[in-house]
Amino acid sequence: MRLTLRLLSSVINKRPFYITTPIFYVNAAPHLGHLYTAVVADAIQRFEKLTDPNCNVKFSTGTDEHGTKIQQAAAKSNKSLINYCDNISKEYRELFDEYEVEYTDFVRTTEERHKKAVSHFWRKLVKNDYIYKAKYAGWYSVNDEAFVPESHTRDEVTENGKIKVSIESGHRVDWTEETNYMFRLSAFKTHLHEWLSTDGVIVPTKFQKQLQDLVSKDAYLPDISVSRPADRVHWAIRVPDDEEQSVYVWLDALVNYLTVCGYGDGDCAGWPADVQVVGKDILKFHGIYWPAFLMASGRHPPRRLVCHAHWTVDGSKMSKSLGNVISPRETIVPGALRYMMLREATLADDANFSSVKLLNIANSELADTLGNLAARVTGTALNPREEFPANKGLQHELASRLMDQIDRLPDKCHTHYSNYQFYKVVDAVMKVLHLGNLFLETIKPWELKKMKRQEELDAVIHITMEALRICSIILHPIIPSLSNKLLDKLDVPKDRRLWRHCQGAWRNGAMETRKIQSGKFVLFPRTYVDKKDAKKKAKS
Repeated sequence: MRLTLRLLSSVINKRPFYITTPIFYVNAAPHLGHLYTAVVADAIQRFEKLTDPNCNVKFSTGTDEHGTKIQQAAAKSNKSLINYCDNISKEYRELFDEYEVEYTDFVRTTEERHKKAVSHFWRKLVKNDYIYKAKYAGWYSVNDEAFVPESHTRDEVTENGKIKVSIESGHRVDWTEETNYMFRLSAFKTHLHEWLSTDGVIVPTKFQKQLQDLVSKDAYLPDISVSRPADRVHWAIRVPDDEEQSVYVWLDALVNYLTVCGYGDGDCAGWPADVQVVGKDILKFHGIYWPAFLMASGRHPPRRLVCHAHWTVDGSKMSKSLGNVISPRETIVPGALRYMMLREATLADDANFSSVKLLNIANSELADTLGNLAARVTGTALNPREEFPANKGLQHELASRLMDQIDRLPDKCHTHYSNYQFYKVVDAVMKVLHLGNLFLETIKPWELKKMKRQEELDAVIHITMEALRICSIILHPIIPSLSNKLLDKLDVPKDRRLWRHCQGAWRNGAMETRKIQSGKFVLFPRTYVDKKDAKKKAKS
């Protein structure tokens, strides 16, 4: 019995922490909003690994490559459908690699393993009697790839006359009548209500309340169409045993999270997902349709959906039609973009992008507050021996205050990370670093050097380097390469860069003096750009 329990415990401990982004629609090149979703998920999984070195992370992302909009985009670009999808999918991979999104699996809906998973999932829903065939009529949006209830539409007058649009997306809808397969969504209203009543299942809570309203006692939750005529949407996965129908692109896309777990080939190890990161525009699909599909197939919904608001430009959502899409590769300081997005945005509210803001944050915080502090204590002017010196004690009120703030920082930031409040992590770290800069300005270590008061100088350098070391570890999920660059300079061993190492050396005995990497050190160079040009670039 004890052996069985030990083996069972071993299996449980090896279960991966499974986190996903949505798979991104390839009707256009990736923009800032897509990157933001990916770096939020990446920061979450990096924090998990930082706090638990034995954590086995499964992190999936990928591209959604079926549907009418893809057919139209490929035709417009004069490429074959598969070549078009290959090119855009490759752009996503390259962008995520460039911004250090450390995914473990990149799934594409055109892959054979995914087609197999979708067919298996469809047959499971049919077997469980949650899919039926019926004639369907309603307002259909090509842009949203979805039918829209009439109550969710409004009339709009354009230069071409009066049309109906979706209230939620603003996209045109047209009356469509066709024979489709339907999913019995109405059968899951009570189950969805119970799931959505679980504290923390949707974060932030404002989005959980939005979903609860959709399945409230008085809300109408109709069955939904889950197929399209194949002659209208031919670039799609065919319905098993019915070549005249294509699987609805959203049902197809959502199954990708199971595809990554080996669904259809085995026991789908790793499901349910621990965290699924989504934008607020696709919350209904992930917070209503997806859990209902899963329940119908006999599987549990995800443990948590982390939903985020949008990035806007001049207060407007980015869109091709408005011509205000920000390409992450063309921003004024690409090396600081990941930092700014996690530093500026809250999950609950839209954040506004500005090239000038990006420039100011990069220079003031990365180059000056963090970078300049590191350069001063590692440079030969103050530290000609290029050492991380031991601290034999420094009696100064500001030193005690700085050490106290460093001691408090890890617990404070752990709470912020656990609540996905990355901006609060950065705020807390920056306060410590500002205090570190004030500490140097007040103590004036260059004067200690002139007076050859080496022991006091060593203490000042030690305390400041400890602040830098601990802040670098804490910031790793937000700026991984810069964090590692600074820790490399301080010659911190790779196996000493975990959350448990965020403790000042003064708390566990004096550290021995050791060498740091030699040579001039520039963590993040200042960027000099004409601010008028930056404003023009932001508008162009």
